[in-house]
Amino acid sequence: MLNRKECILVNEISTLRRHAEAKFSAKYRKWAKEHLFESMLPGDVKARKENAAQQSINAHLTERKLAERVVSYTDRLFKQAAIEWLVSTDQPIQALEHPKFKEMIDIAARATNGVKIPGRKATRAEIIRTFKTHLTGLRSKLNVSKFYDIALST
Repeated sequence: MLNRKECILVNEISTLRRHAEAKFSAKYRKWAKEHLFESMLPGDVKARKENAAQQSINAHLTERKLAERVVSYTDRLFKQAAIEWLVSTDQPIQALEHPKFKEMIDIAARATNGVKIPGRKATRAEIIRTFKTHLTGLRSKLNVSKFYDIALST
């Protein structure tokens, strides 16, 4: 009886390729080069995939600014967005029929590079500024300061 090491035979190509890479990769690569054969060793395959992916993808990718990502308009898309807005913000259905809503949509429709929606703080500041302007205009129209002066003197 021969004195052999116990070995396990596996009928898997990936295991065979890992074994070939670990034990005799230099001989295999030399043979592959001589016979114009593409190396199938796991490390070589991985390197080819990484190089191919970088060459094919990076050349075609271009970074686009947010303004360039404007979704083209369709009636169906607008209807869907309007309904989602109504539901998610808990608006009454009549909000879509309000003249100010229609005016806002008409203004936004004229935008060429998308619409910049102001944040919470900017909106609050604009509401307060508009209120003060309206109040000042109303006060000057009604001459309230003269009325207060007369009321205070009596």
